[in-house]
Amino acid sequence: MKRVYVILLIACLFAGACTQPPPPKIQPVAVNLYAVKSQIVTYYDKYPANTVALSQVDLRPEVQGYITDIAFTEGTHVKKGQKLYEIDQRLYQDAYDQAKANVEVAEGNLKQAQQDADRYTYLNMQDAVAKQTLDHAVIALDNAKSALKAAQQAEKIAATNLTYSVILAPFDGTIGFSQVKLGNMVTVGTTVLNTISTDDPMGVDFLVSEKQLQHFDDLKNTTQQNIDSLFTIMLPNDSIYPYTGKISVIDRAVDQQTGTIRIRVVFPNPKLSLRPGLSCVLRVHNEETTPKIVVPSKAVVELMGEYFVYIVKDTTARNPEDSTKTHPVTIVIQKKVKLGQTIAPNVIVEGGLKEGAKIVVDGVQSLHTGSEIIVGMRPQGSGGKDGMSKGDAAMPKKDSSKNSGH
Repeated sequence: MKRVYVILLIACLFAGACTQPPPPKIQPVAVNLYAVKSQIVTYYDKYPANTVALSQVDLRPEVQGYITDIAFTEGTHVKKGQKLYEIDQRLYQDAYDQAKANVEVAEGNLKQAQQDADRYTYLNMQDAVAKQTLDHAVIALDNAKSALKAAQQAEKIAATNLTYSVILAPFDGTIGFSQVKLGNMVTVGTTVLNTISTDDPMGVDFLVSEKQLQHFDDLKNTTQQNIDSLFTIMLPNDSIYPYTGKISVIDRAVDQQTGTIRIRVVFPNPKLSLRPGLSCVLRVHNEETTPKIVVPSKAVVELMGEYFVYIVKDTTARNPEDSTKTHPVTIVIQKKVKLGQTIAPNVIVEGGLKEGAKIVVDGVQSLHTGSEIIVGMRPQGSGGKDGMSKGDAAMPKKDSSKNSGH
């Protein structure tokens, strides 16, 4: 009898151990939805760029000597023909004066030779002079003419050297720091005195993909005159430059290594606020008139370099308490999308979504394909403990050079 009680007790314990409680029911995730729709959007394609002077030269001396005058203020605007530097002129002035005197002597010798030739020619006509004397007079006249030409050429060289002792601005522009000081010796062709560059207008250079070349050719040749604010630039302090630009030059060839081509846009610079070498962002106003699908950026999730949204789908599920019965449920399906330009809190979707679809915008951090959801129970903008959803954290800063939106 005792053995029977023991067996019954063991059986009861075994039965209790094998009985598992039913698994907890998975609760639907509370989310907010967004109905996908198309709309006309205004945005800018952005390209890293640098300002460049349309013309820039290094000032080098054409004559040797000591700097005796610096006639400008560094870093200021100078006018074409304005005096900038002066090299000791005394030697060059003396050389010019000597060359000028040599010209006068040569002119006198030529006058004398001409008179002798004329006299001997007349006497030869009267057979009153030896023919050899006339020949010598004619040769002396030719030599006097050649000597005058040589003296005049030497005078021009001396005058040029004297002119080169004063360095003038070759064009209107901004001049930089002087590389020499008063009293420094400068040598021909090697010493750099300064650098001067044009400052109004100013060029802005940027690179585009070869796939976009035709688009920019069209902008240059046909349509850029008709679009307001087509080209603008964002300065390093994030302010927008107040003047608009136009395409000036498209480079002659595509770089085969990078597949890019350089384009130059020219901007007015009346206040001289743009300086060569300035880093900026060139903005190209879009021309799109076709409606685009735009969704909130926080609805997008990045997984291994690809982008997804969660699309809502209505379906049915079996009743866990009675497998013969079903009930309607709303689930989500992960959908891969192709992104375009980011516009403030939204992003353009160029592929993967159709107008009218419903996507999850709040609560994406708790979802996976097949997750059951309940709509409209989540505070707007809720995203977990730190208030940021995966969509917020994962949204990239789009590189317009790779995805221009055109």
